[in-house]
Amino acid sequence: MDQNKLRQIIEQVLTEMDLVGNNTSTQVDGECAPTPVANPSGDESKGEATPFVEADKVLPDVAEVNLREQYLVPNPAYKDKYMELKLKSPARLGIWRAGARYKTNTYLRFRADHSAAQDAVFTDVPEEFVQKLNLMEVQTQCTSKDEYLTRPDLGRKLSAEATAAIKANCKMNPTVQLVVADGLSSSAITANIEDVLPALEQGLKSFGIDYGTTFFVKYGRVGVMDDISEVTGAEVVCILLGERPGLITAESMSAYLAYKATVNMPEARRTVVSNIHSGGSAPAEAGAHIAEIIKIMLERKASGTDLRL
Repeated sequence: MDQNKLRQIIEQVLTEMDLVGNNTSTQVDGECAPTPVANPSGDESKGEATPFVEADKVLPDVAEVNLREQYLVPNPAYKDKYMELKLKSPARLGIWRAGARYKTNTYLRFRADHSAAQDAVFTDVPEEFVQKLNLMEVQTQCTSKDEYLTRPDLGRKLSAEATAAIKANCKMNPTVQLVVADGLSSSAITANIEDVLPALEQGLKSFGIDYGTTFFVKYGRVGVMDDISEVTGAEVVCILLGERPGLITAESMSAYLAYKATVNMPEARRTVVSNIHSGGSAPAEAGAHIAEIIKIMLERKASGTDLRL
């Protein structure tokens, strides 16, 4: 392809890009190609580009769009049926394309969801939030977020200071020990725990089940509940923690429960209630459901694969 033909193609692409800004020109191969100028009146008859957004306003937040209600395929043959399918799945269906690529809004939403997932992993649950919940805070043997992410084994063990604090400030030998931990998503804790925990505690009270002093574990993995079980002597330990975030949601929380948990016990002895978030199991309902499971555990003296619900 000769240079003149290539220059014509580039000039055409730049003209069609709806660039918004100042009255400057874009230089192409030593020559100047005209750059469209924002037209406040929006009069496209003059050959001027209409701006994407007014200068004093901001673009809408793409992360606020409900993907189950978004349908980007032009001229669909069976849109109503496809929308019924979308309502049953949080997957990115019906997003369409521009050539072989995603459309811009789809790509921006992907990046936004990925950023939310990263933030959930790399940020801590704020100390002010833990204090608002009136929970004592202890820490595992991890000393930093980096160590927590690279040394899962240390996140399963209480530090010596944490063990001492639990023995000094928590009720020993309770029927149930409730624990909150950050896990792999701080966002899951801040988004759900204020609804889950009160519902869970109220449920236990309604069943006449005694529970100990609830506290918060920083840099906690699921396995730390085994350490806590041995330290407190609880019959059942229930740990509420943030799960590894994905592109569907960064706010999913789970509850792991075990009857008379011990360090190094098989994972099969744990019972899990997962997918607790606004788009999954409703937090308040999940709290009540967890309380009912604990009641059944105590009656049958079992958990995990030994417990049939």
